[in-house]
Amino acid sequence: MKEKAMQWVFLAAASISILAVALICIFLFANGIPAIQEIGVVQFLTGMKWKPTNNIFGILPMIVGSIYVTAGAIIIGVPLGILCAAFLAHFCPKGIYKIIKPAIELLAGIPSIVYGFFGLVVIVPMMQEIFGGGGKGVLTASILLGIMILPTVIGVSEAAIRAVPETYYEGALALGITHERSVFFTVLPAAKQGIFAGVVLGIGRAIGETMAVIMVAGNQATVPEGLFSGVRTLTANIVMEMGYAADLHREALLGTAVVLFVFILLINLSFSLLKRRDF
Repeated sequence: MKEKAMQWVFLAAASISILAVALICIFLFANGIPAIQEIGVVQFLTGMKWKPTNNIFGILPMIVGSIYVTAGAIIIGVPLGILCAAFLAHFCPKGIYKIIKPAIELLAGIPSIVYGFFGLVVIVPMMQEIFGGGGKGVLTASILLGIMILPTVIGVSEAAIRAVPETYYEGALALGITHERSVFFTVLPAAKQGIFAGVVLGIGRAIGETMAVIMVAGNQATVPEGLFSGVRTLTANIVMEMGYAADLHREALLGTAVVLFVFILLINLSFSLLKRRDF
């Protein structure tokens, strides 16, 4: 009886999760698609200007901005995260591990607004001093997001590396391969599925981040011309204007949420197909 009851409890929990996702999808598409149709799909997706007061709604600059910032976070955060995970799993002394591991877990629990404040008072002045200008832009946001995705990438990657059977590592050593080569050419390739999952989760964290990006990205609704240009992401566009938006403006923001939702789905689908092909 107890096992049967717990089976129903687990089924209910899974059903609630699926229902929540379905309700979110219904709400977004029911409220956002009519606005996209009214504005025009081509105009909405490829328009270069966002001027709500003139009923001009083009989100291409925000799409490009989201891609740039997310790509920058991947370039910065993913290699550091994987290397750190390898260090923790096979190179880190136990005494140091007891210090580093809790610190990384603490990073995962820091609110995004705190990260944004750190970027505003530390990274932005640093960028101003090194490169000049206002300090807010694509590079600054990418650095901050790269730091923010580190706990996710490190945690999942380390677990995947530790899950590799010890015989892989010992077999490589028995063939005369050095410790470093055994880890990087035997253990890491064997753990690539888990590492890949950590990377995907990190990308999801980067593309969905809002508050921290708002504080350091410059929030200019234009296509960035370089790494130091101000940028506005899709998430930032929604948060900044939803509080006072009305009528078509509000519906256009919901349409932006639809585009972001589809964008995330396409990314996950692409990584899933790539995973099936390569692994």
